[in-house]
Parts: sequence; C-alpha cells; structure tokens
Amino acid sequence: MKASIIMGSANDLPKVEPAIELLKDFGVQVSVRCLSAHRAAAQLTAYINEINENGTQVIITAAGMAAALPGVVASQTVIPVIGVPLSGSVLDGMDALYSIVQMPPGIPVATVAINGSKNAAWLALQIIANGNAELKDKLWEERKKMREAAEKTNAEIIAKYEN
Repeated sequence: MKASIIMGSANDLPKVEPAIELLKDFGVQVSVRCLSAHRAAAQLTAYINEINENGTQVIITAAGMAAALPGVVASQTVIPVIGVPLSGSVLDGMDALYSIVQMPPGIPVATVAINGSKNAAWLALQIIANGNAELKDKLWEERKKMREAAEKTNAEIIAKYEN
C-alpha cells in the first residue's frame, strides 16, 4: 500500500501532517515531498514520473492560493489525485478551492474541504481499500467506532435534557 503526499510549500506541512499520520496508522507507506508547481516544475515532473512507475496508488496534493499543484500533478498521471485547498491568503482558501475543483474534463482532481487533509487521507484509504480486503475491514471497523461514539453522544444528550 503506497501513497504520495505533495505540498507546494514547507509552510503547508502542519496542515498535511494529520494525513501523513492517519495513512501511516493504517500501514500505508507514505512518500512526502515539497515541490512547487511554479518554482520546482522540473523536479515535480521527475517525481511524478517516478511514482507513475513505483506502485503508488493515490496522490494527495496540498496547495494554497493559485493551487496549480493538484492540476499539474493530475495532468501527468492516471493515479487518482486528491486536492487539498489550503488557507493562507486574504481569500482564506477559497481561491485554492475554486482552482482545484475547476479542472478541465479528463483531468479530474477529487477535492476535499479547505485544510481537509485528514479527509483526503480517509478518501485515499478508501481508494486503496478497493484492492485490499484487510484494509477495507479496518475501515469498516473505524466506521463502526464512529457510529458508536455518535450514538453514545446522542444518548448522553437525551439523558441530560429529557425529563
């Protein structure tokens, strides 16, 4: 199980660390790079060429402002790409969100919420689980724990405010 996380700036690392940790918690081998689509284009292409051949199953890209990174990556691979728009400009991530979701036909980028790297990791796990029954079972177990926690919270609210 292999995933790649590419961020456009070292400043993005605190926002992508939750995704790195979650993927590793599920046993996914994670390759992390800081490669700007604008300032390191040749190195980015070289890295994409590498992961196109090394068994990487999903790529998470995180970028703010113009957020070209997810689209540039998607244009050079058929590996699923998940874009994480990041806040950081005066538009607070809306610029990045619009940039990432407005990809041309044939070059899709799945997009999660602004600063939503943890959901990007969950989506990456679901993509990888399509070919991995053990991981799929672990994800179902996590969903069960989430449901049980929600049910417990609901019961506590009812107990507190009913009667």
